Amino acid sequence: MATKNFDGAKRNKADEFYTQLSDIEKEMRFYREQFRGKVVFCNCDDPFESNFFKYFAINFKFLELKQLIATCYIGSPIANKELSLLPHESVENKTTKAPHKIVINEAVDENNDGAFDLPDIILSLTKNKNNTLTRLNDDGDFLSAECIELLKQADIVATNPPFSLFHEFIDLIIKHKKHFIIIGNQNAITYKDIFALIKANKLWLGLSMNGSNRWFRVPNDYAFSENAKHKVDEQGYHYIFVNNVVWYTNMDTPKRHERITFYKKYSKTEHKHFDNYNAINVDKVTDIPTDYFGDIGVPISFMHKYNPEQFEIVDALNRYALLDTQNTNEAVRNAKSHTCNINGIATYFRIVVRKKENT
Repeated sequence: MATKNFDGAKRNKADEFYTQLSDIEKEMRFYREQFRGKVVFCNCDDPFESNFFKYFAINFKFLELKQLIATCYIGSPIANKELSLLPHESVENKTTKAPHKIVINEAVDENNDGAFDLPDIILSLTKNKNNTLTRLNDDGDFLSAECIELLKQADIVATNPPFSLFHEFIDLIIKHKKHFIIIGNQNAITYKDIFALIKANKLWLGLSMNGSNRWFRVPNDYAFSENAKHKVDEQGYHYIFVNNVVWYTNMDTPKRHERITFYKKYSKTEHKHFDNYNAINVDKVTDIPTDYFGDIGVPISFMHKYNPEQFEIVDALNRYALLDTQNTNEAVRNAKSHTCNINGIATYFRIVVRKKENT
């Protein structure tokens, strides 16, 4: 289901998947101290649609942010009342989809109701010179020169990037050496470029979504695929159901360094070797033997437990070794076999890890 939904996004460029606020809150709580004094950039987020912008705006004081920036793509819808805040924008033009940015420098309770929320932000855009709403000159694409200049000013990027441009998004934020917390599909671990970043300890999984299933709000005119699971809520908003959702980040937390306790002993019968790769296979983290220090093939779900002080990542196995550390690729192809075969039967993608001594 998830793969079809994500592939559909690639084909149709239906990239406007809005993350629920509760999912954002559950993850961001782990990084509270790291937000203090920082500039947060939500570079794929219509400020009047995105819960990423809403979360950081209403928590601006709590997180002690220095600045919050959000930009939207030209196709992102804006309500008429927000359009009226843009200079020379016609309130009567109900079809305008203007690329724009919001910059928040100050959280002020403009309506004196005891809270800082979206109504205060809208008021502050007309009353407070420290908070601004401006039209972008480019189309608002995160790859545009204008948005890249904003990226350079940021410390942390937090967003749900377009599914069809996940590779490009990762490449951009890694190139500019930014901290990030973003949403993606767990299967992205199997992409060669993403796995290389994981192996180099430049990217890892977040904490609150373990390849779980999530509802994402989509535009009401979203073209659902035939098999897509979807619903409409009481307010008329449309949602799509996506499996295998995870957070990707390069922001560290103590939880990432929690040690795994092992109980099983190595067994030749239970811990089978791969046919074409010198490693044993385990199907669950709990099956990792306590007394084995050779190479171990683990499922991608292992990355939710991965502790870089306890393990090193050696390679990855799919049809053929991605990093080709043993130069087996050509031989395996010629044999019409798979690197991850066990007794002639292929397993799904395996990450090859090695326990560090005395762990």
